Amino acid sequence: MNPAAPADGAPLGCVADVLAAARRAGVARLDAQLLLTHHLRRTRAWLLAHDDAPIESPIAATLRDALARRAAGEPLAYVIGMQSFRGLALQVGTGVLVPRPETEVLVEWALERLAACHSGSDTSVVDLGTGSGAIALAVKQARPDTAVCATDRSAAALAMARRNALQLGLDVELVQGDWWGCLEGRRFTLALANPPYVAESDPHLSLLQHEPQDALTPGGDGLDALRAIVAAAPAHLLPGAWLLLEHGHDQPEAVRSLLVGRGFQQVETRVDLAGLARCTGGVWPGDTDSILRSSAELPRRAAL
Repeated sequence: MNPAAPADGAPLGCVADVLAAARRAGVARLDAQLLLTHHLRRTRAWLLAHDDAPIESPIAATLRDALARRAAGEPLAYVIGMQSFRGLALQVGTGVLVPRPETEVLVEWALERLAACHSGSDTSVVDLGTGSGAIALAVKQARPDTAVCATDRSAAALAMARRNALQLGLDVELVQGDWWGCLEGRRFTLALANPPYVAESDPHLSLLQHEPQDALTPGGDGLDALRAIVAAAPAHLLPGAWLLLEHGHDQPEAVRSLLVGRGFQQVETRVDLAGLARCTGGVWPGDTDSILRSSAELPRRAAL
């Protein structure tokens, strides 16, 4: 088969051919245009005015493969190898979750808390389960004076985050470990997390089969990762520090209950642009006796 032809055999000799092949394969026109702009290094406006522009055979072969991958349901970000998040061009791949626009709510809330409460080199932020580094890097870009640490148990995810940090020239500390487990003895001004929270029975999981499942769901009711983060948080937060958590639209009451039950105050929930509950957080009052008492109870609770 001609390497410049899609699966149906039609050649991909020009821009219009690629758009037609995408239509036949069931690939959205916008996705096809974004593939073209990425590989041709052109704008969408240019594509509209040059649908007869020829495409060289090597690029056509790459586009043919890209269309096939997108038609099979692979996220466009994986096919292109990058995703934009708050203006940052991030490398992404199958080992990390694709950053979602709704997660920007978490970043905006974090920046709001930093602006209201702290500034300067004594401010420290931790992003638990950083994946591609999206949250940590977005905070660092907006607040270069803030020390930002990012953790992930996946070595592959941390490698991706490290590449993004180097590419963007942002100095973020990267530590491998599961949630708070790699941060013994350390406390922070602000803690953020977008953990896996999709319930095991959620039918939407079948639509996300190309993304790492352990970054989407912890199994069960979807709350196990959130429970673990909230339970161990007080030992790692300075007095007055905030813990901000992303969660599912149907989980705000459960997450608020976890935070209040652990002793957090001023607990509130923020919504995304669609009006859906997206993030819940609270402030740790810094009760030392409560920290010691709760820490002693953790092994017993885990055994229940």
